[in-house]
Amino acid sequence: MELFFITPSDPLYASELELRFRILRDPIGHTRADVRFAFEDESLHLVAVDRQRVLGCVLYYPDDQGGGRLFQMAVHGSLQGQGIGTRLVEHLEIELIQRGFERVSLHARDYATPFYEKLGYRCVGEPFDEVGLVHRIMEKELAT
Repeated sequence: MELFFITPSDPLYASELELRFRILRDPIGHTRADVRFAFEDESLHLVAVDRQRVLGCVLYYPDDQGGGRLFQMAVHGSLQGQGIGTRLVEHLEIELIQRGFERVSLHARDYATPFYEKLGYRCVGEPFDEVGLVHRIMEKELAT
């Protein structure tokens, strides 16, 4: 399995969108149109690929000079719990440090907070509803 960054013009982008739909949107009754974000083109897209098949992805949108938001973290259902998500987040953080970013924030589904806590993220604020599910804002300062 390889990890690398792609753009929306990459041939693998359609597979990334399909994975995001199947894992994040379809189970909660959303359509494929709900997968794409307005800031998709300005975001970093990190994918985990094996034999030209996207097995996982995570995106990052730089929303200010020193930080940004991790979003759309997804791993193929049959491969969850095997460390792919951890590898994706750690690889993304290394790239962000190299690019001079100092912090990451994210909106984690409530059941995903233990995953992010193991990676050094902490909950801030109260739980809130997003896309019909309870979420928590989580943040992490990147070591430079």
